[in-house]
Amino acid sequence: MTSNSSLSTRDQLVNWHPYTQMQTAPPPIGIVRGEGAVLYAEDGKEYIDAVSSWWVNIHGHAHPHIAERVSQQLRTLEHVIFAGFTHAPAVELSERLLRLLPANQTRVFYTDNGSTAVEVALKMALQYWYNQGIQKTKIIAFEGSYHGDTFGAMSVSERSVFTRPFQQYLFDVEFLPVPVPGQEAATLVKLKQILAQNDIAAFVFEPLVLGTAGMVMYSPEVLDQLLQLCQEHHVITIADEVMTGFGRTGKRFACDYLTRQPDLMCFSKGLTGGTMALGVTTCSQQVYDIFLSDDKTKALFHGHSYTANPVACAAGLASLDLVEAASFQQNLDRISAAHTAYAESLTGKPGIKACRQTGTILAIEFEVGETSYFNCLRDQLYALGLENGVLLRPLGNIIYVLSPYCITQEQLTRVYETIDQMRLLVLQSFSA
Repeated sequence: MTSNSSLSTRDQLVNWHPYTQMQTAPPPIGIVRGEGAVLYAEDGKEYIDAVSSWWVNIHGHAHPHIAERVSQQLRTLEHVIFAGFTHAPAVELSERLLRLLPANQTRVFYTDNGSTAVEVALKMALQYWYNQGIQKTKIIAFEGSYHGDTFGAMSVSERSVFTRPFQQYLFDVEFLPVPVPGQEAATLVKLKQILAQNDIAAFVFEPLVLGTAGMVMYSPEVLDQLLQLCQEHHVITIADEVMTGFGRTGKRFACDYLTRQPDLMCFSKGLTGGTMALGVTTCSQQVYDIFLSDDKTKALFHGHSYTANPVACAAGLASLDLVEAASFQQNLDRISAAHTAYAESLTGKPGIKACRQTGTILAIEFEVGETSYFNCLRDQLYALGLENGVLLRPLGNIIYVLSPYCITQEQLTRVYETIDQMRLLVLQSFSA
């Protein structure tokens, strides 16, 4: 195969793509550049990236400020081992991030993605009790949750087709029903029953929005109640803000809506504005102190070769510059208002089962008789979006919008018009 062949053709000879049945999937689309909310394909077609390329490009593609900061760092220090050494980008990123987070967060542990950020949090929580000689080993998580694809993260995620081949290797977890509106009391009762066992080490949760479950949403008020119960029973609480962090819920962090705060927090995705792979787990001083000892075996034994990579940290610092700019909140408010108006316009229309919104996250569930990631309509909806030059990646029969914050009103309108066409497709498919 010559280099003159298309990216798509060459790709199919060498690459294995995520979450993809390679035998039946259509050829991948070759992308040659991105700018703002738009991706440009090798055939000249443009796509509005309405999902921020798996929820990461919060400022848009090829942002010049992030690119310049990364370029400067590459010419200064590309990498150094983070065991026994440190560097300015890691120190500065930790300092600035902690200033934005709840006051109880005092330490930052660097990882490389969202799954490992959660993995580290679970290890911290379990070892917190182990270091004290206390037998607390069980974890609580929400039904339908998704926390990643490493084994610990899979264990605290919904048992599904994604985890089925590995079921025997996953540790036992107490699953709690999501306290969606109208079901809050049942969740609180169930949590009290679980906590009565007195062997619960930690509660890990996606605050306010369960992403992969279909953008399932619940209130900060009930989450405060759940946290209070856990804290009264001395259970470590872990907020997985990998998806919700850095503005998605309308505030910088989902936990900004809360009165009570978690012991540990996990971040990735928007942390670097989608520029570099980076994850962090932050913790309270109380958690950190339990690992301090003359006994070296009580240290946290976790790391990877690229821990706190300076280039990735530089991208994170540049992203924080944009997060702290006045225009950031203005864009969150603008997109949130546009989503609210569009969701209201869909109320009562045929084919719409539900509309859900929290800040810049909008989810539309089509009435197709069942809600499933593998709903047969999913591929048709996805293809229709691409035909219209809009990247929307359905969760079964649920369409969601998590666009870059730089998306224009004109581009948002085009996204909404595409969703309108999807609704008509749903109606045609189920009336035939």
